[in-house]
Amino acid sequence: MGQLGVFIILSAVTLAAAFVVVTSKNIVRSAMSLVPAFLGVTGLYVMLQAEFVAGIQILIYAGAITVLMLFVIMLTQGGTGLGLRQSNEQVPWGLATAGVLAIAMIGVLTTTKWPAAAGRLPEYTAAPIGQAFMTTHLLVFEVTSVVLLISLIGAIVVARRER
Repeated sequence: MGQLGVFIILSAVTLAAAFVVVTSKNIVRSAMSLVPAFLGVTGLYVMLQAEFVAGIQILIYAGAITVLMLFVIMLTQGGTGLGLRQSNEQVPWGLATAGVLAIAMIGVLTTTKWPAAAGRLPEYTAAPIGQAFMTTHLLVFEVTSVVLLISLIGAIVVARRER
């Protein structure tokens, strides 16, 4: 099986899991379906030879974010399923928008002449990425840290209020 076959399998797994995330009526099943979606994206990163990003994808998204979502679901009334009547009247608009975007994307992909790049990819390791975070992108890194801290505090406040 070549790279194209592996790409098709990983894409199918990712898209199928994402479809379950979006369409599932059970919020716990929806959150658990994120794991194969994240792992499929991890496989795509490995195919792109971005092993560091693939490792971070597994640690942060497939592990920590999924567990965080499950904790939030279980700490609120979302996990019980009681008293929740959800309806979404925007489904036709969402499907129409997705269809238009898909047609536009297919049009761009089929009409654009993509140049074949020659040469080797640069060697990326964890050290230059960490150095870039602590020098060039320090402000963005710290602002992201503060936003995540505020989000965590907000989740705790909401969970305590609903108990």
